[in-house]
Amino acid sequence: MKTRTTTLTSVVLLVACGTGIAAEGKLAEKFEGKLKPFLGEPQLEMQQLFKGNRFPNVVAAVDGTVLAFWNGVKVRRSEDGGKTWGDDILVGKGHMGGGVTVNETNGDIFAFVGKKHPPTNVTVYRSQDHGKTWAAFDAEIKEDARGNQPQMHMAEHGITLRHGEHEGRLLRPSRVYNAPADNSAIYSDDGGKTWVASGPFPIMGTGEGAVAELSNGHIYYSSRNHRFEKEADFTHKRPFAWSTDGGATWEDAGYDDELPDGPRYRGNRRGFNFNGHFGMMCGLTRLPVEGRDILLYSNADTPDHNRVRMTVWASFDGAKTWPVKRLVFDGPAAYSSLAAGRPGTPSEGWIYLQFEGGPSGSHSDGQLARFNLSWLLEGGKTGDGQLPKWVREDDDRSLSAFSRNGEVKVRSFRVHELKSAWDLGWGRMAKMNPALACGPLPGLFHVFAGRRPARSPSRVQHPGGRCCREARIGPRGHRSPSGQRNGCAVGMSPA
Repeated sequence: MKTRTTTLTSVVLLVACGTGIAAEGKLAEKFEGKLKPFLGEPQLEMQQLFKGNRFPNVVAAVDGTVLAFWNGVKVRRSEDGGKTWGDDILVGKGHMGGGVTVNETNGDIFAFVGKKHPPTNVTVYRSQDHGKTWAAFDAEIKEDARGNQPQMHMAEHGITLRHGEHEGRLLRPSRVYNAPADNSAIYSDDGGKTWVASGPFPIMGTGEGAVAELSNGHIYYSSRNHRFEKEADFTHKRPFAWSTDGGATWEDAGYDDELPDGPRYRGNRRGFNFNGHFGMMCGLTRLPVEGRDILLYSNADTPDHNRVRMTVWASFDGAKTWPVKRLVFDGPAAYSSLAAGRPGTPSEGWIYLQFEGGPSGSHSDGQLARFNLSWLLEGGKTGDGQLPKWVREDDDRSLSAFSRNGEVKVRSFRVHELKSAWDLGWGRMAKMNPALACGPLPGLFHVFAGRRPARSPSRVQHPGGRCCREARIGPRGHRSPSGQRNGCAVGMSPA
């Protein structure tokens, strides 16, 4: 759910004026595919890519090469979808500006490097070989309408617009340090030679933004809060705004009730790598699924003041609601960046999360997690909206239920059909055999343990009052432990 500022136009009007899907262009046809590759068996992997320093940006080049950037400024490349990584490659000496932008019209990649912490002069570097080599590029970044020079540090990666009249435009977040400080964006319609400053983000005191384009051409801007006018305004809710003109102006601003702007504590206490007066840089990306607006958001998920518990949220209606989230790492975790793999490449179906932190206990290490949407869908419900049925309908894994003593016949069904065994007509079989599947969630499976409940920290009551034990789907299925008094076992395995 969203809380909107009362002085601005309601988002309801925005939706009413622009609910139609923009005509698909060549970029959308080329770079957006099906949802199915992001599903399948749940997967999560994590590895450390950088030691020391900060400031992540992760992107996928047009050929699917995954690029993880870090302060210095340097990058590591993966040509196999994130399984293995090459050595550090120097982009340009200086301070990480974030906002790495892939030009999907020709494959160029732009990185922004400052001489020092901003305000500072910025050099734009370009790669024309998917991140292998870099050279300074003659680019102009123009002042905004107020005479302020946009600053690059720090921001989530940029994007290429794929939908509507501004197809092919490059857009990345930027900010203004001059009072009153605020977020903005810069965009280029000439392949990165000239960058024009957008109008200001409607909420003052913001910085470190992230942008994502929806399938109707509207652009969602998520911003960090850097300061509040007064202590009474302290909020942990994440600011957002919208653009309907390709990122030239921003309106319909508000605060998202579900998404936290970093650790949720707001006050004067200060902890390690934390200031309670403001939020934290997020990761944001839209999955490249044609006709769908699946957005992912990453940030710390904790009620206290420490930067810990890196978590990813998912929206399936273009940021209106965020019904599911899942913890990626429980320890130290600060700035983050999100990217999605490219259709038809080794990165297809993977989601990439680069963040500061990790098992070393330091926020100054760079971790890279890769996972699929199925893994995220097994996270917890937030209560903010519902998971749409079409998400599960694209998951065509087939499962079978079986019994060791043969009294329950094998039955196969698709994952999205798995609501509960009782709903699927297993009640009569339960009378014959007290071993029965009664899992209420797709991707999970509950084994009914008969008159002697299986010992498990997770127990679910069957509609008939009997106890069920949770077990996960595996390649060989799952059976209730041997030695059950009823001698029965039920499990699931790929059909």
